[in-house]
This record gives sequence, C-alpha cells and structure tokens, in this order.
Amino acid sequence: MQEQSENIESIKIPALDAILGKKFPVLDDGFIRVIDYMGGDEAIVQAARVSYGKGTKQVRQDRGLIRYLLRHKHSTPFEMCEIKLHIRIPMDAWRQWIRHRTANVNEYSTRYSLAIDSAQTTKNDEWRLQSSDNKQGSSGFFDSQIGQILSEEEANLHKNLKEIYLKRIEMGMAREQARKDLPLSTYTEAYWKIDLHNLLHFLKLRMDSHAQFEIRQYATLIGQEIVSKWVPITWEAFTDFSINSTEFSGVEMQILKKIIEKDEISANEIAKKSGWLELDKNGELKHSLERMEFEQKITTLGLIPNWKA
Repeated sequence: MQEQSENIESIKIPALDAILGKKFPVLDDGFIRVIDYMGGDEAIVQAARVSYGKGTKQVRQDRGLIRYLLRHKHSTPFEMCEIKLHIRIPMDAWRQWIRHRTANVNEYSTRYSLAIDSAQTTKNDEWRLQSSDNKQGSSGFFDSQIGQILSEEEANLHKNLKEIYLKRIEMGMAREQARKDLPLSTYTEAYWKIDLHNLLHFLKLRMDSHAQFEIRQYATLIGQEIVSKWVPITWEAFTDFSINSTEFSGVEMQILKKIIEKDEISANEIAKKSGWLELDKNGELKHSLERMEFEQKITTLGLIPNWKA
C-alpha cells in the first residue's frame, strides 16, 4: 500500500512576522525580541477539534470556541502554540522570571564570557518605599532630594564594583569567581521558549498591579506588543476572562450576596466567623489581607462594606 500524506502548511502570522528580531526596549537598557514561534489562533482551533484541517471557515465560530476554552480552563489546545523570546533583563528581575519553571531556558553565562557591561540605574524619582500592607511590595516614593542621594550612591557603587570585577579579570582570576560580587542590577540575557498556556499564566501573575514594577514592564510589553499580534483572538479572550475579571471564594460569595441584599448583620456575622473582623488591643480592626482583597473586588462594583466587629 502506498502511504498517503496530506499537505500541511505552517501557520504564519504576518503581524508577528513583521516584528521578528525587532528589539522592544524595556527599562533603561533591557529589551525583548521575538526569535521564533509556532502556531497561532488557528492551531488552537485545530487542536481543540483534533483536526489538521483549516477549522471552521467562520472567524466568529473560531472566536467562540477559543473563548469557551479559556473560559472553562481547557488548557491543552493552547499548549500547541510556542514562542521563543530573546530577553535582556536585570538579574534581580530575572530571579523572579526564572521561577516560572514551565519554559526552556538558555542564559548568558558569566563563567565563559565577561559579564554584560550594563547595570540597571534608578532615577531620582524612582526610589520606592516599602509597603506597610504588603511585605513583598512597594508603595509610594522617596522625595527627589533623597532620591538624588540614593542615585549618586548607586552610581558610585556600580562604578566601584565594575572596577573591582575588571581588575580581577585582568589579574587572571577565573571568571566564575570574579563575578561573585556583581550587583543584582547587572543585566543578563537569555533565550526563553514557552507554550502559550504557560505564557498566559506568566502574564496573569506578572502583569498584575501587585507584581514588582520591573518585571511588570516586561510582562506588559510581551502581552500588548507580542501576544496581541500573535494570537489576537486568544488575547482578547484572555484580557476578558483573566486580566479584567475577578474571582470570588465561597465565603466572599456569601458575604457579597448579603451586601447586595442590604443584610449588613448577616454579612458581618459571616465575616466574623471567617476571622476577618478580629480587633487589636486598641479596638481597631486587625490587618486581614483576605478582607482587604475582598474590599478591592467589590469596590469596582460600586459596593462598600460596613464592617462592625
């Protein structure tokens, strides 16, 4: 029997092809560029229908299917698409980035090569204060006079550490040891390949307003300038169902229902049982991150809770 084969054309996305290799600047000396990709919205539809054909001929039907898949968290079809990015990023932000272990990574090595001669710098008005509510976040800025001092100290630190590093190299010290005192602001580069399902998870976490500013700049650029061109139907659905939406827990749904019904007594009783309304020694409500997050959610709906401990 003769083996029969079907001609299958690679999926090409003209909008993404137009920016292949283009460097999108991030921060003061970072960048992102697309190196390669596989698949697109059409590949998601093909996978969902277990077909190598062109899928439906109506974009409306393909759009409906993709929105259904995302809405109901059917992730496998989105794993059929992959993208490879070239990233230049400060090491401290890269530490957060690399925690997403669902990608293939090859990073610039300072064991074999000299460290990249660039470190992220901070302008006078960019020095952030520690948040009082979030131990891993920031809130507000130092005034510009203090910021100027901090920026000058930063410049001196970078200069001194660079001179020490280069002196060690000139002395013949092994690069793997000479690098150990480089600041985390030093830029590194990597190739990062990931499927669309895991990329969307990365973007949901790192585009969030609570994510660190630096990595948020990279994630926002990837989403708005790259993913939106690569898979526009998926991007539209993702922004609807993930970025611009919210979820309520079982307890939150109970309290929300009572607030809508204007049953403040029952709403407060449920909140008390959930540990949201405990008082400190001064008779003030204790900090409750779960309560605060709920307040943020319902404020967007025009609702204001009236807590009574």
